[in-house]
Amino acid sequence: MLDHVSIQCADVGTTAAFYDEVLAAIGAGRVMDFGEVIGFGVAGKPEFWIGPNSTGEGFREIHVAFAAPDRSTVDAFFEAAVTFGADVLYAPRLWPEYHPNYYGAFVRDPEGNNVEAVCHLPA
Repeated sequence: MLDHVSIQCADVGTTAAFYDEVLAAIGAGRVMDFGEVIGFGVAGKPEFWIGPNSTGEGFREIHVAFAAPDRSTVDAFFEAAVTFGADVLYAPRLWPEYHPNYYGAFVRDPEGNNVEAVCHLPA
């Protein structure tokens, strides 16, 4: 249903560096770079964009969940985020309240957003 998502950032450089690390862990990366506006994705298609704050006032937290092909990729995403210095919301684990195979990890990006990697497949 979604073609792409874009978020606004107070510090595009730091936030871009964070997403360079964590998205590489799940097989994605920068596919377009216009300086302060950067598109991340797979196979040349930008699906997740960051750019400078340009509308509204104050911080508005968002939640973004990135699909991971397996649980070890969720773990790799989490390790990349922790190594970067991200605040940990939830370490990788099963979330049976969502469904029996929901395996996810949640961190805060440099802007304070809730960022997740999730795998829906059994171990």
